[in-house]
Amino acid sequence: MAWEKVKLGELYEVHNGLSKGGKFFGSGFPFLSFSTVFNNWFIPKEIKDLVQSTEKEQESYSIKEGDVFITRTSETADELGMSCVALKDYPQATYNGFCKRLRSIQSKYEVSPRYIGYYLRTSFFRGKFLGLSGTMTTRASLRNEDLLAMEIPLPPLKTQKRIADVLSAYDDLIENNQKQIKLLEEAAQRLYKQWFIDFKFPGHETTKIVDGLPEGWKKEKLVDLASVQFGYAFDGSLFNSNGNGTPIVRIRNIPDGVTNDYTTENAPDEYLINNGDIVVGMDGEFHINSWSGETSYLVQRSCCFKPHNPKMNGWLLWAIHDPIKFFEKTVVGATVAHLGKKHIDTIELLVGPEKLYEPFQNLFSKRQTLLNQNRKLAEARDRLLPKLMNNEIEV
Repeated sequence: MAWEKVKLGELYEVHNGLSKGGKFFGSGFPFLSFSTVFNNWFIPKEIKDLVQSTEKEQESYSIKEGDVFITRTSETADELGMSCVALKDYPQATYNGFCKRLRSIQSKYEVSPRYIGYYLRTSFFRGKFLGLSGTMTTRASLRNEDLLAMEIPLPPLKTQKRIADVLSAYDDLIENNQKQIKLLEEAAQRLYKQWFIDFKFPGHETTKIVDGLPEGWKKEKLVDLASVQFGYAFDGSLFNSNGNGTPIVRIRNIPDGVTNDYTTENAPDEYLINNGDIVVGMDGEFHINSWSGETSYLVQRSCCFKPHNPKMNGWLLWAIHDPIKFFEKTVVGATVAHLGKKHIDTIELLVGPEKLYEPFQNLFSKRQTLLNQNRKLAEARDRLLPKLMNNEIEV
């Protein structure tokens, strides 16, 4: 049986988000950021970004169960129309002015928020936004009338829920892995602090302290311990999210460690990074992560660290954290903080006996295995998604 096609305007009304100056951010009440909407199909259980908002603003820009958030404006068209759905109420939370909120209206149609969340992330629905980007001047911008005129297939509510249940099974496995990943990260952080900051490493009781350091330990420049590869200045007009060309690593891809961005442009092989390489964003928030995607090009404003001793890879992921986050807090640019080569060149790390790196590498390997599993689960879900949404598979 064919599913009825329904315009979004028959289901939702649209509102733009809250715009405030930079001085209001960093403290206050939960704030749904552009990047959170961009990177998540559903709003995380906890919104970590904060803004100083008034009661009136919290009422006007509220977040309630079933609300749909769409990125409405960006520098590039491929960032337009990314969606994120609320599966619960978020008291006192507000949302970013570069996003639109779709809130349910009284309608004859019944809608499952999870179904909507999955459908709006399909490639064929996302592709519709590229056709709407021709009305822009310098920034991509999404008009209310265009958004509300978009159609979606709407099966009976029971079918919507079945589809969402099938897809959620993959996300549940991903979430369980993420919990284990967090535990591994916390263990590595504790171990680094205990051994390399507090000097409570195995054998510390019988190790002499010379000039404030354990005997045999020394400080070395990061650039002497690892090679540093900075990203390539690609032509942004050749970027796409349709799988054409070679995968690319942009700043926005680093937190998740995977990418859906591609370029049809070719670059020297030196700009290719591999699964397990350490990548760092160099603008705004200096994200640090190990790459869990396939071999990809590294884009400018990001860099990759490869230790000369591969056994130090797991240790290096945590050793660079505090120095880089220090620059994130202290470097001030004209509009956004930028981590430069001059900053990286000054970073010194405390190195000790090689046997101390093995536990970090073990934790790193377990973490990387789970990250790779999550990538494969997400790929399997994404292959299944269009078949379910096109009614090719009966549920």
